[in-house]
Amino acid sequence: MAGGGTAGHIEPAMALADTVRRIRPDSRVVALGTERGLETELVPKRGYPLELVPPVPMPRKASTELLRMPMKVRDSVRRTREVLDRVGADVVVGFGGYVSLSAYLGARGRVPIVVHEANARAGLSNKVGARLAARVLAAVPDSGLPGARVIGIPLRESITGLDRAALRARARAHYGLHPEAPTILVFGGSQGAQTLNTAFSGAADALGRAGVGVLHAHGPKNTVAVQQVPGAPPYVPVPYLERMDLAYAAADLVVCRSGAMTVAEVSAVGLPAVFVPLPHGNGEQALNAQPVVSAGGARLVTDEELTAQRVVDEILPLVRDPDVLARMNRATLETGHREADRVLAETVLEVAAR
Repeated sequence: MAGGGTAGHIEPAMALADTVRRIRPDSRVVALGTERGLETELVPKRGYPLELVPPVPMPRKASTELLRMPMKVRDSVRRTREVLDRVGADVVVGFGGYVSLSAYLGARGRVPIVVHEANARAGLSNKVGARLAARVLAAVPDSGLPGARVIGIPLRESITGLDRAALRARARAHYGLHPEAPTILVFGGSQGAQTLNTAFSGAADALGRAGVGVLHAHGPKNTVAVQQVPGAPPYVPVPYLERMDLAYAAADLVVCRSGAMTVAEVSAVGLPAVFVPLPHGNGEQALNAQPVVSAGGARLVTDEELTAQRVVDEILPLVRDPDVLARMNRATLETGHREADRVLAETVLEVAAR
């Protein structure tokens, strides 16, 4: 498996690994990564061996770094081939990112390739890999990979098997939330999001007085100071959410960024959402959210529009309207893909067997 750098590449790979092992307990799964990425932390925690190769980041503009690219690519591809030979790889599965390009070039003509694209717009690595692959799969239509089979994103079993209603009481007790009050889950990714932090801390008093509870993951490097309204449902700030399954189960509505993994998880568990796309990049996060928004399962608010007043005027009435939330719940579930891990695993094992 090759998919490093960010959690958006690593988590689908780990979900695939877990599913392959469930289907074929005798299989061996090895992750390929670089020393720069989160894989050095996440992969060993999940119990899988990690092989490191030199990273080959693509320069965004002409520079002396661009002149050194051919040599760096050759070195990384050579090291990748050494790993493939040593572990006896039967198939290479790439999820994008720096290490995937080395994996695709190293496997070319030697080991069959399967490509999975999680984002609404495919990156350079997967565009190269798709030209060499035996199978190409994607999370959403129109990813930029012609002929890709749309299957969604492989997710952890704790997410795909989540029964929010059955876990609700336990989840709220775990986080110290009110057992019955309408509750909003707020998070901005693993590092938090300043826009969400400012808007919700600014609206905390109004939310409390309206009888709404909040579970707010503000990021480990940030802090959120709120004045608890006496007698109101708790506003619970935490640096990081270790148990996303419990966080999803505790909430009636989520307000979050719209990275590909986040949209996939929210859709799979059927949680109504307000997506606030990251304002940087090529507009990819807005594209990730669009299928769920179009289906009626979510609303979209731009980063610059999310203020404390917008929370009070739009998000507060929404979380207190159970009929609207129920319709959004049904619409969200219809866009979700709970079987993506199994579909991808079966595809990979089929290619390996051939």
